[in-house]
Amino acid sequence: MSLAPQELENSASKFAAEAIKLDSQGARGMAISSYQRAIESLTKLIHLYPENKLNRVYQERVAAYQNRIKALQMTNVDVEPVVDTKATPEEQKQSLAKNDLDSLIMKEKPNVSWDEVIGLDDAKNALRESIVYPAKRPDLFPLGWPRGMLLYGPPGCGKTVLAAATASEIEGYFINVDAASMMSKWLGEAEKNVAKLFGMARGLAEKEGLPVILFVDEVDSLLGNRNSEVGGEIRVKNQFLTEMDGINGKGKDLKLYVIGATNKPWSLDWPFLRRFTKRIYVSLPTLEARTNLFDLYTAPLRKDEKVKSTELSKLADGYSASDIKDICQSAQLMVVNDLFRSPEFNEPVEGEGKPQPRIITMNDFKEIITRRKPSVSMEMIRAYYKWSDQFKAL
Repeated sequence: MSLAPQELENSASKFAAEAIKLDSQGARGMAISSYQRAIESLTKLIHLYPENKLNRVYQERVAAYQNRIKALQMTNVDVEPVVDTKATPEEQKQSLAKNDLDSLIMKEKPNVSWDEVIGLDDAKNALRESIVYPAKRPDLFPLGWPRGMLLYGPPGCGKTVLAAATASEIEGYFINVDAASMMSKWLGEAEKNVAKLFGMARGLAEKEGLPVILFVDEVDSLLGNRNSEVGGEIRVKNQFLTEMDGINGKGKDLKLYVIGATNKPWSLDWPFLRRFTKRIYVSLPTLEARTNLFDLYTAPLRKDEKVKSTELSKLADGYSASDIKDICQSAQLMVVNDLFRSPEFNEPVEGEGKPQPRIITMNDFKEIITRRKPSVSMEMIRAYYKWSDQFKAL
């Protein structure tokens, strides 16, 4: 029975690969049949193991295969082949792998400055010491430097922006990978493609001689607790550990760094935590940071002079950076809504002038804050503090 999940997953992967091959050859009927058999295997897996945390991934693949079937069933319509039909089988396989990689990553040199990261001084200092300084003066680090960093904390507090700003500071590449999508796209061959991902990152660092930051968002969905794991999860995790060991290996001069981000650090097993030698808490904004955030997000708005960021920041205690942005956005939406509902809006206007929303008042913000509760509970904050006491490593 213990092999059943893996057998079902392997069966789905086999039928999906077969369907793609037939699809590329223009054999619509046979491709549809193979896609349907892949769907059956995944559906059975979901029903037999309803608590499996990969079920969302399987459901996404089922939906993707169903959409492809619908496209193929439109017999009077030309359907774009999934790969180049004139390519060799090996070229088709490489093309599929490349397309999957390209759809999962954002590979660029980001244009994000430290000034755009409000507050979070501890996190910024830790990233400077671990990445920025070694990238600029590696000769000052005879014992090497950390290659794996874990950013953890409540959602919406700036983990992705921190990583992007770090890449911008060292003028390097920023490869942004969503771990949940990784498991979805690479069903059946996930561990091979983890190796390809790290190989691509190493290749960039070697060929161009530039620092590369590999940012893995929602890393807990890839490296979560290994109790009751099913299918190919253990192979993916072992491959990730192997790749991390390669990066952290002695004598390596490559400027390649892995930054993982998670809202649930307690889901990570110790072998993975050990590879992330820096574990950095990205906390809710302080009073000063909230004031600066309100300054930033209200700057382009037409507001009453009595609207004070210092007062708003006191009212928004416990709110995340993204919560504060949402509050300011809601204030603008409120006055725009009032404008659209006003009789003046529907009256003809002479000349080029258009009616404008009223100015935003302090009462507008207070009303929104009353209606909109923080996205992070005190219970969650206590959990982060408790975990930090045991595992934080700045």
